[in-house]
Amino acid sequence: MTAKELAVHLNMSLPWVYREAARAGLMPYKFGNGRNAKIQFKVSEVQVWIGQQKVPSAL
Repeated sequence: MTAKELAVHLNMSLPWVYREAARAGLMPYKFGNGRNAKIQFKVSEVQVWIGQQKVPSAL
């Protein structure tokens, strides 16, 4: 999944994906060098990360 697809999937901005995704625990795969490098994310890893973000309800 591209960075843009991830941003849409998470309902976050594209700058957030580039700036915060790795800090949040979503590790990108980088293809290429320099300014033209592309980053992609494994769909299965994104789904696992989403599952880990659940907040227990306070009952």
